[in-house]
Amino acid sequence: MTRTALIPLLLLASTPAAAGPAVPPGRWDVTTTVVDAVLPGVPGFFVRMMRGKSRAEHKRLSAGQGVEALIAPDPKAKCRIDSQSIADGRYAQTLSCPQKKGEPLRISRVGSYDGQGIVGTAAVTGTSTKGPMRMTLSQRARRIGD
Repeated sequence: MTRTALIPLLLLASTPAAAGPAVPPGRWDVTTTVVDAVLPGVPGFFVRMMRGKSRAEHKRLSAGQGVEALIAPDPKAKCRIDSQSIADGRYAQTLSCPQKKGEPLRISRVGSYDGQGIVGTAAVTGTSTKGPMRMTLSQRARRIGD
């Protein structure tokens, strides 16, 4: 898999999906932003262009959905949840996401939540054919209406 093809996969895997109790139903904006990236073999100008780029999604949550759904990985990324903890306004989650070649990527997320949404970070680590790579993502989900 090329580095440029890897970036959308990372954003897909790292973007919160839908919502469980503790967050109200309605319309939600979910945004994932690249804070930092170290991608061996990718030209520096491309990595600098990635910083600050966001991927926004619009979600509609039904009654009974909650934080679990907001932090669920996108099914297209085929990530596996290795561990997850959601309690007292805090969440932590570890994912393994397959690559076409090599070991799976590892994504560790931590953050907080309340009735207005979630705020957190994700650390993506793995190895490419050119060496170790990592990305730091900022994640935010906020309710925008019914």
